[in-house]
Amino acid sequence: MKILMVLTSHDRLGNTGKKTGFWLEEFAAPYYTFQAAGATITIASPLGGQPPLDPKSDTPETQTDDTQRFKADAAAQSALAQTLKLSEIAASDFDAVFYPGGHGPLWDLVEDKSSIALIETTLAAGKPIALVCHAPGVLRRVKAANGDPIVKGKAVTGFTNTEEQAAGLTEIVPFLVEDMLVQNGGHYAKVADWQPYVLKDGLLITGQNPASSAPAAKELLEQLSLLTSA
Repeated sequence: MKILMVLTSHDRLGNTGKKTGFWLEEFAAPYYTFQAAGATITIASPLGGQPPLDPKSDTPETQTDDTQRFKADAAAQSALAQTLKLSEIAASDFDAVFYPGGHGPLWDLVEDKSSIALIETTLAAGKPIALVCHAPGVLRRVKAANGDPIVKGKAVTGFTNTEEQAAGLTEIVPFLVEDMLVQNGGHYAKVADWQPYVLKDGLLITGQNPASSAPAAKELLEQLSLLTSA
């Protein structure tokens, strides 16, 4: 079982002068979920190398057992520091793909041609993809075989407008994930802010927020198990 994790390379939070990147819990929780299942994990990003960590995801109040475990895990830190370039990745080499969030993906992965092609190719090959929190935003330019937005007619979730408002970044981000999914024809659903929520529609799995990262990873593994046993 080979799983590709795709992280952002973008570290600038709009014009605020502040830093952004990927959200630590949304990487660490799935990483250890996949590792426990015996998966071979490959990590990629648009630029390769060390992806930027959103500093807000590394504060005392955002720590979890998985983020603490990551900080003591030299092997995991080394793997993260040596991400492959996304443009050099072949979708055919993997059984599934997972996209952690953080605000960074809204700037680079959304427009990244390699990312768009990876998602389109993976889904067309009958393989599952999971995206959590802001990462469902990277589906913005992804098309189905008939040219429609990939989320059109599908049950999806992602970071809510009210969660973005609580983060104080509604006017900073290039677009709101919830609004985009609705505008692209997705059947968007959500629960209360910051509560775990995952939706699966066929091969597409989406999670609402950081708390949804481990459940989304488990859903991806469940989908892989069903596909391999079919």
